[in-house]
Amino acid sequence: MIKIIGSVFILMFSFGIVSAQNAEGMKHIAEVKKQLLVSKKDTNKVLLIVDLCTAYQWSNSDSLDHYSKKGMELAAKLNFPKGEVRILNSKGISLAFLGDIPQALNILFKALRLAEKNNFPLEKAVCLNTIGGCYFFMGDQAKSIDFIKRAQAINETVNHSAKDIYWKIYISFWLGTEYMDANKLDSAEIFFKKAYDNAFAPAYTDLYNIRPTILMYFGQLYSQKGDYEKAFSNLYQAIKTFNQYNDPIGTADASTFIARLFKEKNIPDSVLYYAKKGLDASLKYGYQRGTLNNSKILAEYYEQLEPKQALYYLKIKFAANDSLYGAGKIQELQKTISEEQLHEQQIQEDQLEKQNRLKQNGFLAGLAVLVIIAFILFRNNQQRKKANTVLQLEKAKVESTLSELKSTQAQLIQSEKLASLGELTAGIAHEIQNPLNFVNNFSEVSVEIANELKEEAQKPEIDKELIFDLATDLAQNQEKINHHGKRASSIVKGMLEHSRASTGVKELTDINALADEYLRLAYHGIRAKDNNFNSDYQTDFDENLPKIQVIPQDIGRVLLNLINNAFWAVAFASHSNEYSPKVIVKTSSLSSGEGRGEVCVEIIDNGIGMTDEVKAKIFQPFFTTKPTGEGTGLGLSLAYDIVTKGHGGTLEVVSTEGVGSEFIIQLPIV
Repeated sequence: MIKIIGSVFILMFSFGIVSAQNAEGMKHIAEVKKQLLVSKKDTNKVLLIVDLCTAYQWSNSDSLDHYSKKGMELAAKLNFPKGEVRILNSKGISLAFLGDIPQALNILFKALRLAEKNNFPLEKAVCLNTIGGCYFFMGDQAKSIDFIKRAQAINETVNHSAKDIYWKIYISFWLGTEYMDANKLDSAEIFFKKAYDNAFAPAYTDLYNIRPTILMYFGQLYSQKGDYEKAFSNLYQAIKTFNQYNDPIGTADASTFIARLFKEKNIPDSVLYYAKKGLDASLKYGYQRGTLNNSKILAEYYEQLEPKQALYYLKIKFAANDSLYGAGKIQELQKTISEEQLHEQQIQEDQLEKQNRLKQNGFLAGLAVLVIIAFILFRNNQQRKKANTVLQLEKAKVESTLSELKSTQAQLIQSEKLASLGELTAGIAHEIQNPLNFVNNFSEVSVEIANELKEEAQKPEIDKELIFDLATDLAQNQEKINHHGKRASSIVKGMLEHSRASTGVKELTDINALADEYLRLAYHGIRAKDNNFNSDYQTDFDENLPKIQVIPQDIGRVLLNLINNAFWAVAFASHSNEYSPKVIVKTSSLSSGEGRGEVCVEIIDNGIGMTDEVKAKIFQPFFTTKPTGEGTGLGLSLAYDIVTKGHGGTLEVVSTEGVGSEFIIQLPIV
């Protein structure tokens, strides 16, 4: 390790060349801006703007937005689609690194179609490569490699000018990252070296923004190979260069790589320093992927040392994860991918139809001399074959669509379950504090009583009555400590039960205890998010309610969702002085008259209520009355399925607009 650190210091004193590159980069941007001021409104002005967009796509989204808007307007006015494609690609790259993959893909597919329409091979290769990068971020390695290899195949046929050498380097570099991710390290090194040789050639001085990126991935490559000296050397050089170029995205990623490397080498101070450096850079630029990676490292670092700090970074991590992979993002991404698949399918169908039409016309021309009866028979036969082909294609399309819908449904259900777990966290923290406070208090009192016993035991004349009283108090305290300790344990067990994937196995469950637990957790969870929120809540439980066979995790999610909705309804109700918000959870047992008993749970609120139109749709998937961003529209749909399909029960709603709502769950006693 001393040898590694010594090598790093030597490296840090040899950065004169990097500083010179940085000066060249800044000089290049200044020179482009100077030319932009005096240039005419022609295609050359658009290409100057493209140059600036490429420079800013990694480090300054505001400047990128400013110049891309100007460039797109001018390119459209001049009917210069090549400029539009290149600007859209820079926007797509920036959005991908900021974590908005759906919007990035939407822009990049638009750019790809424009490049294909105008037969721009280099621009088509660039778009395919960047789309492959997006799938790389999504973890879909197969699609990522497919797109990047398509880009590489086209790129090899293009005669690159000195101005376009950037794209040749960029595509080679990305293919190297794919091979590294697949653990094909020798292949990755070949493509990295190819990109490195071009990027650091003396003839090219304006490639400052990709050079440290290549160094960073060389560091990661050598780390995977176990050559830590070269890994540290490249990562230190990359971090310093990113800082000099004022590139927060690069700084964040390089800091993540080196923090992980220090963690592997068990150097905790350096792990903390670089993970914080990476998180600061990510938050500064809004780089969600860097925020997620670095906050995760910090949360793991503080897990045993300072739980409060660990919780702080876990909250940052969960927020970044939700921004990248929340239900809204999944829906938006699925929509973008589905639209592009439909577009590709339409292109293939159009090409097939065109080919069939040409073949058919030629064939019909050759058969023009045949008799009319033979022609009619032939045409009927062709139409029947075409109809069968169309039917087969439609069948395959329907099967593919159903498969994608099932996959999307599974993702959305998991996202909803994770969201409900997040809503529990604050309530859990509040609830568990109460029994812990009791444990601490009674422990302190027990210590005092024990000390009194010791003092009394040392006296010449022992007061047996006092000792008996003290021993009695001590025993009672221990019983209370034991009681509240079990209470804290049950809360933690409940949280673990909720977070654990449902086993589908029914257990004999006390519905009163389950409802009481989730009522208090839901209330304190909402209070933690909004300390201005206040509402009365109460229970009306049937003390003779029998235990029933249910899946506790699933019924717990149903109760949590319905109680959260009730608190949300009273929060948005009238705030006049006369209004007193209240949520009631009531249980009872029913007899159907056929010897079949049922347990009934009612969640009642005096909130905003619902119209008849809303009640008719309330259990439909994706339907929500909450403001945009506050609900997925899946909660009640999943609750309905859990109760009716999973437990053979019923879930109904009774509501009057402006008065309140009552959700009624009825579960059979088996």
